[in-house]
Amino acid sequence: MNRDSVVDLRSDTVTRPTPAMRRAMAEAEVGDDVYSEDPTVNRLELRAAEIFEREAALFFPSGTMGNQAAIRVHTCPGQEVICEARAHILNYEMATMAAFSGCLARPLHAEDGILTWNLIAPHVRGRSTVRASTGLVELENTSNLAGGSVYPPEVADEICARAHELSLPVHLDGARIFNAAEALGKGVAEITRSFDSVMFCLSKGLGAPVGSMLIGNKAFISEARIVRKMLGGGMRQAGVLAAAGLVALEEGPGRLHVDHENARLLAEGLAEIPGIAIDPQKVVTNIVLFDVTGTGHTAAEICRRLAVSKVLTNPMGATTIRMVTHYDVDRAGCERALLALREVVSGSRTNAVA
Repeated sequence: MNRDSVVDLRSDTVTRPTPAMRRAMAEAEVGDDVYSEDPTVNRLELRAAEIFEREAALFFPSGTMGNQAAIRVHTCPGQEVICEARAHILNYEMATMAAFSGCLARPLHAEDGILTWNLIAPHVRGRSTVRASTGLVELENTSNLAGGSVYPPEVADEICARAHELSLPVHLDGARIFNAAEALGKGVAEITRSFDSVMFCLSKGLGAPVGSMLIGNKAFISEARIVRKMLGGGMRQAGVLAAAGLVALEEGPGRLHVDHENARLLAEGLAEIPGIAIDPQKVVTNIVLFDVTGTGHTAAEICRRLAVSKVLTNPMGATTIRMVTHYDVDRAGCERALLALREVVSGSRTNAVA
């Protein structure tokens, strides 16, 4: 299959590095990052901290490692981490908070994946001889499995303020925080200022091939650097990766509005297909979730049939499909995906050739 002819909507992680990123990688000045001597990594960390108006930042090979390092630093074994039931740290990070940090998730279901303090407060536990205490509150913005929903800043700020009154830290899984900022029309520093730590990905909508950042104060990042090494994240001459991350950080945020426009195009087109259930008004970033129950086909079956037409999507359950827009899928690609889906659902495509 010719990859260039594929419309790949499985995730914004599938983007390929731009020519500018490839040049930067080839020309990167490098050193040993375990000794903090890689100048390109150092520049990336300094720039990320500057953009988020924080004291320090640390480069990680993945968002999962960044999230789990934060959990390890913020908590003690035997504590609970309050998170939304669809949180990435609970559903897609291999139970690492239990295996590595000795913590148990306390998942709470919230409409559109957006927790509020009123939902959280009844589940906060202090020290006890019979129950695990709460060690951390974790939010995710945007909320991946809730369809890319965005936290209203005042809701996130209230959660942080109330948690801090109880001496509880709050970590933000901001894998797609730049998408949230674009949707809100605000800067990432403004909408993350109240959090004790923030992880964000360079390798999703921003388009870098590898890498995520963890942001916080100097003391927190100093501890996180030790945990990163424990997790195998000492990457030595990592400047070849950080160079692409720098390009992504500077150039990626300014074009995210295009991904959001394409996602809305998909959502509006999907709403017109018989048997598909979606509320286009809830599609505010680059993630589109829709229900296919009414088609009479399972999500996996539809995804398999779309793949024959070289449209790649992911089933997210028996009846739910996710599409994610990014800079490697243009408007024409989205329209092609809609056409293919209409054919699959209507059953008009009978002799497709792989």
